[in-house]
Amino acid sequence: MVNPFRDIYDDILRLVEAEQYFLIHAPRQSGKTTFLHSLAHRLNQEGKYISVVGSLEAAGYSSITVADANWVMVKSLYQNAKLFLTEDYVPRNPDHYTKDSSLFQTYLMDWCEELPKPVVLLLDEVDALYDDVLISVLRQLRDGFQRRPKLFPQSIALVGLRDIREYKMRARADNPSIGAGSPFNVKAESFFLPVFSLEEVRGLLQQHTDDTGQVFTEEVLQKLYEYSGGQPWLTNALANQIVVKILKGDYSRAITPDMVEDAKERLIAQRQTHLDSLADKIQEERVRRIVTNIISGGDIQFDGADDNLRYCRDLGIITAKSPVQFANPIYREIITRIMSAGFQESINQDIAQTSWYLRPDGSLDMDKLLEAFVDFYRWNSESWLERFQYKEAGHQLLLMAFLQRIINGGGRIEREMAIGNGRTDLAVFWKDQVIPIEIKMHHNARSQPDGLRQLARYMDKLGQKQGYFILFEKKSSEELSWEDRIRREIHEVDGKEVILLGM
Repeated sequence: MVNPFRDIYDDILRLVEAEQYFLIHAPRQSGKTTFLHSLAHRLNQEGKYISVVGSLEAAGYSSITVADANWVMVKSLYQNAKLFLTEDYVPRNPDHYTKDSSLFQTYLMDWCEELPKPVVLLLDEVDALYDDVLISVLRQLRDGFQRRPKLFPQSIALVGLRDIREYKMRARADNPSIGAGSPFNVKAESFFLPVFSLEEVRGLLQQHTDDTGQVFTEEVLQKLYEYSGGQPWLTNALANQIVVKILKGDYSRAITPDMVEDAKERLIAQRQTHLDSLADKIQEERVRRIVTNIISGGDIQFDGADDNLRYCRDLGIITAKSPVQFANPIYREIITRIMSAGFQESINQDIAQTSWYLRPDGSLDMDKLLEAFVDFYRWNSESWLERFQYKEAGHQLLLMAFLQRIINGGGRIEREMAIGNGRTDLAVFWKDQVIPIEIKMHHNARSQPDGLRQLARYMDKLGQKQGYFILFEKKSSEELSWEDRIRREIHEVDGKEVILLGM
């Protein structure tokens, strides 16, 4: 267990003592519930306040009325209070109340009036609420603000996936009158729960070692942290795959870096609920814009980019800092596979037999494989891309789908991509082979020379002397014929051989 409070407990206590409302947000399965329960129990143990975690999730569906939502929320708060408080401090049974649209505020006022100490209320899943219900709750909290701490909670934390900015955007969409006097102005500060640091992961794994004697070596630790990016659920899921699934709970066996690789591939293949939820997010237009630009290496649109980036960071999909890229290699792999799945499933089995691209010694014949792709691309790309949802990254995803279909037979692909770098880098690993590939769109006269230099640097990083540069034309076949656009050239760059395939 990593210390749930990290470095923010003192800051939160300062806001509580100042009788402020504040906001805590973090992506799903990143430790919010653990943090909230630990916070409530600590405040209760310290004795100055009465604290409860309440969840509003039960009221989070679009068809619920405001009055019904208020009733559901007070019932949930009543039940949750029993988990944190002695009977003397639990609010009265809501069955004594009449259902109405301001019941939540009334219930809190009556409860606080009966208590000998101020209340600190931690409201989880606030951003699960819809439209009028969300506005109703926030307005009731604002109305109660002036009555604290005797007749309303002294301090309230609004907890969810998103910062308060997102609440405003959702509310303003259908409520343009919400302005300076809005319920959002009571929020004093926002806290974003960070991912685990390398040292926190080290401490977490050391607890396993202390309990069992099974050691995570420094090399294993570094690899596990690289793949998880410190995301709490992924960190624990990778370690669990290794210890429980791969080693079957045998603590006498050594953990190797290959097991981390195996665990990563298993998580990607299983696409458990946490990972599968990414599929829903990338359907949203705001997420799609960012994700497709990461894959293509394109520049983001200036208009609205800040809100879109903030939203994707709140969801935990991308890194908190520049360069803008996927938060970790597992998310990167899952998202690109989800987006290219339609392509991959549609590729005819006649050209997708792995064995056709293997030499007699079992090595991968990348020249033959890419020649097959060029032919496939010529006859299918225009009709396929026209129907594709993610057109901005369509060329890159089509190639990745083709490669994935064949490489799945015994190798793996690793990807490097970030907004604004103008390219997508792939490394194909097949037995002892490491094959660098750069994908780039042909925008102008600089595209080819820039791409050659960029690939040479990527080859240096991988320690390879040969690589492939795929240069896609943006022009249609009506503007530039296939005979003129398809070409194969060999270039020497800094003593390395680059095979350029234009198409």
